[in-house]
Order: sequence, then structure tokens, then C-alpha cells
Amino acid sequence: MDFLHTQLGVIQQKLAFVTTDPIDWKFYVQVFSWTVTLFESYLVLRQYPLYSKTEPPKALAPHFEEGVFEKSQKYGKDKAKFALFSGLYKQIIDSTMLQYGFYAWSWGAAGRLLAKAGYGSNYEILQSIAFVFILYFLSSIPTLPLSVYSTFVLEERHGFNKTTPGLFAADLLKGWAVAFILGSPFLAAFLYIFKWAGDRFVPWLMAFMISFQLIMVVIYPTVIQPLFNKLSPLPSGDLRTRIESLASKLKFPLKHLYEIDGSKRSSHSNAYFFGLPWSKHIVIFDTLIQQSKPEEVEAVLAHELGHWYFLHPTKMMAISQVHIFTILALFPAFLHAPPLLRSFDFPKTVSSTPPTIVAFLLFQMILTPLEAVVSIAMNAVSRHFEWEADRFACELQDRLQVAEMNDMGERLGKALIILHVKNLSTVWVDWLYSAYHHSHPTLTERLKALEAFQVTREKKKM
Repeated sequence: MDFLHTQLGVIQQKLAFVTTDPIDWKFYVQVFSWTVTLFESYLVLRQYPLYSKTEPPKALAPHFEEGVFEKSQKYGKDKAKFALFSGLYKQIIDSTMLQYGFYAWSWGAAGRLLAKAGYGSNYEILQSIAFVFILYFLSSIPTLPLSVYSTFVLEERHGFNKTTPGLFAADLLKGWAVAFILGSPFLAAFLYIFKWAGDRFVPWLMAFMISFQLIMVVIYPTVIQPLFNKLSPLPSGDLRTRIESLASKLKFPLKHLYEIDGSKRSSHSNAYFFGLPWSKHIVIFDTLIQQSKPEEVEAVLAHELGHWYFLHPTKMMAISQVHIFTILALFPAFLHAPPLLRSFDFPKTVSSTPPTIVAFLLFQMILTPLEAVVSIAMNAVSRHFEWEADRFACELQDRLQVAEMNDMGERLGKALIILHVKNLSTVWVDWLYSAYHHSHPTLTERLKALEAFQVTREKKKM
């Protein structure tokens, strides 16, 4: 532990200039955030011409009924226009709030609110919680029309929206309530660790955040998700028999197999699993069950179980912990940096002893360009994991020696095509746009890889 703190101390010495030099951090954040936004806009403009293509890739042409490809192109074009507008709109809002001292005003407003309740400025954790929720609620109001348009205009126009205005409002209020109920104790514990551990907070904060993630694995499906969706046991039948048999053969620790009423909000479909290492739950959208045959849904689940087999969720969690550790290792230099707060319009009375939560949020803004690069790297890792999971499904027959699984790769390919066609997903994708935005390979890339996996299997048998 002493070695760790020594190395962290070396990092802080190299960043010591942050605590003394009067750097115009606001200017840099504005430049960084606008650079990222304009780059994202550029990617949309690169992708946009592909929506003018009149035919799908040859490999997919037989799977599109007349008029469906045209619908998917129109849907993609409308989403691109919306993404371009909403990205620039959000950036203008964020930039305006930053330029005119919204963060400093919010901290002051939180202090005044607590003062009326009889709490002074020495209650930093309480003021920090109030500060975060003032930021959260007030900054969400300008973007609320975007959510309304996306749900009731964009998704409605293309036949996907099933959300009623009442359900939309209920979801919004429930989301705010959950954020407050869970966010308040999380923030309190998060900030208390800083106060308790001093400059040696990094390992303790890492342990807390890992523990919180594990707790959420238990709380989310049992407490939070039922507030928004109904999870019902998957009815007995061919599909349930197939999935339980597959899980048993792979020794997957399946505890519950659920069907979720995703159709209550949208026609889009999906499937996933969650849980602790010794107790897993599989969730299948009712829309996926309606759109695909049982053997195709089984193939989708075979892919998902491939993620479990190769420990992909654990590996992604480990990578994210390294990322979080890197952020926390850099943060102490910014934690005690009055010039940082002064550059964002905080008065001397606040900036002389920077509140932890304020310093941390401003530090996150400074990391904007780094986080954009990290997201590209994480997407690359995720896509590699998707290839592995697809290959796992193709090789199931070899692993389990079960003859009826010999066509699992072919079934997975059909399921992926159905998912893309039913969801009107884009099938022409610019490589740079995909690298930045997509955690999965494109459909054509996956189908080619599935064919290559199958060819490799046949050669091994010769």
C-alpha cells in the first residue's frame, strides 16, 4: 500500500502546477468540448450520404421485403438529422451554462437552500448533494423537449413508439425519484471517504465503487427494474426447454428465465443476462420472442452465453476499474487547486478551500477529450468480445458434441438479420462512424465472420 501511495505522490508532484498556475481552464474546457461535438457532427455527416443508397448489400438483399429497406434508410436519415441537431443543441446549452457561471450559481443556490433549513456552510456533504441535484434537474429541463420529440415524433413516425404520454411522465418522475433515493447515499458515502481517508483515498474509493456495483447487480433487477417493466417467468414451451437445456449443458448458473414487456414502450427487441457469478438471470424481450423462431432466439442466447463463458462482463469491469483508477490517480492535484475553481467563476470564499464534488465535476470536464479516446478504445474491446461470442455460438456443437447444434452459426446469422430488418437498423455504415459509436461490429461484418468461422470448423474436421 505504501508503494502505491508513493507512486501516486510522484504523479501529484508532476501535476503540482495545477494548484498554483492561473490557467484559464474554462477556455480549455470550452475548446475541448466543442472539438468533440464538432468531431461527432463530422461523423454524422460522413454517415449521412449512405442513407441515400437505394439497395442493401448483396448478402442482405434477399432478406428485405419490398419497401422495408427504403423504410430503414428513411429511419436512419431521420435519426441522423436528429443526432446532428441534438448534439449541437446540447453543446450550446452546456457551453452557455459554463460560460455564465451556472456551476458557481448552483453551489451558491445549494448553500442558500440549506441555510433556510438551518444548516451552515460546514455541512459540505449536504450542500454537495443539493448542488448535484440542482445541476441534474435544471440541466435536464432544456433537453426534455429532445426526449419528447425522439419518443413521440421520431419513433412514432417509424412505427416503434408504444409509450403513452402518461407512461412517459411516469417514467420521468420515477427516474428522478430513483436518482435521488440512490444518488443521495452514494454521494454521501463517496464524499465521506474523501474526508476520512484524506489524500490516501484512491484504494478506499476503488473498493467502495466496486462494492456499489455489486450491490446494484442485486438491487436493479429486484427493486428498480420492476418500477418500469414487468418481468414474468418465461412460459413453458419449446423456447424455455431449449434455453434451459443449453444453460444446463454449459453449466451456466441459471436461476431465473424472464420475459420482459419491452413492447410497452417500443417495438425494438433485445435479450441479456445479469447477476452474480453463482446466480444468473436471463431476460428476453417479448418483441424478440414475437419476431423470431425459438431456434433463432436460442442462437441469440448462445451468443450471450458466449460472453459469460469467456468472462467478458468481468473483463470489461476490470478494464473499467483501471480506467477509474487512472482518473482517481490524477484527481488529487485538482482537488486542492483554487485556480481551477476561480477560472469557473467560483468566489474566493469557495475556491480557497475547494469542495470535493465541485473539483471532481470540473476535473471530469477537463478530461472530455481523453474520455472520447477512451470510448473508442472501449468500443474496440467490446467488438472483439462480440466476435468471440459469435464464434462461441458457431463452435457449440464441437464443445458440447450435440448434433442438433451443428447449425447454430447459421441460426445466429438469421436471427441477427431478423433483428436488423425488424428494427430498421442501418446496414450501410461508415467505418469511422462505427468505430466511434458502435460497441458491436456491423451486420455485414458479423455475417462474414460467421461464414469464416463455419469454414474454419469444416476444415478442422477434414
